Amino acid sequence: MHEMQCPQPGQGHQVQEMQFQTVANEIQRKQKHLIPVNMGVEAQLNNVVKTQGAVHLTLIDPDSQSPDTAGSMAAQAAKGGTDAIMVGGSTGAGGTVLDKTLKAIKEHTDLPTILFPASAGGVSAHADAIFFMSLLNSRDVNYITTNQALGAPLVKKYGVEAISMAYIIIEPGGTVGWVGDARLIPRKKPAMAVAYALAGKYMGMHYIYLEAGSGADTPIPAAMVGAVKQSVGEETKVIVGGGIRTGEIAARLVKAGADMIVTGTIVEQVSDIKSKISELVDAIKQ
Repeated sequence: MHEMQCPQPGQGHQVQEMQFQTVANEIQRKQKHLIPVNMGVEAQLNNVVKTQGAVHLTLIDPDSQSPDTAGSMAAQAAKGGTDAIMVGGSTGAGGTVLDKTLKAIKEHTDLPTILFPASAGGVSAHADAIFFMSLLNSRDVNYITTNQALGAPLVKKYGVEAISMAYIIIEPGGTVGWVGDARLIPRKKPAMAVAYALAGKYMGMHYIYLEAGSGADTPIPAAMVGAVKQSVGEETKVIVGGGIRTGEIAARLVKAGADMIVTGTIVEQVSDIKSKISELVDAIKQ
């Protein structure tokens, strides 16, 4: 028979203290960002929409800089008031560089990290959540369902929170439009964007992402954003990205109906990330 090992004097108290401290640290982290304890990332974002009017998301592409630089960028964005950090890119950054980038971001900020994958290779165990999306207006089935099927087992294995999202590319589309082989929605055809958005809603997707493409010269028209939001209702959240460079533009899109604003290229271009994010955040918050 095996001998029963008794805990050393005080050992049980030490274990309890460690467990208590772990829980206390998590509560403190979430209270710092006004996040209710045990609330998932999707619920956190929806709560920000409800209480502050809109969410700001900072997009960081792992291929655009070193992991350390990405971590510093995230820290500055956090100081500027962004609500979460999206990590991903149109060309499908994955593997070691993605993992290192996520780790560096987490070392610099406690904000939620959300994967924004271009393919199944964009899944990582080091993120808090993933925008589990289908590019609805792609001609290529790989971007509609195949990559999703390949990535889904990894999402489950890693325990990453999946946030269902319909991804819709609007003119001009940029790199993501070309890579994703999208039939771009014409800027002057809001009814087409509405049709795709409703399709996403009826298929059970919680978020609708209207994307003009990174570095687009102009953002998605406010009239299109408004038409989509009116059609999908309050429960389905509308995200808008591409060509958003100023607080004035961001505010106009939120007023039209956007629940969440994504900025990425501008973060790579400015020298003072904190000030630029603050400008955008101040413009869209109630």
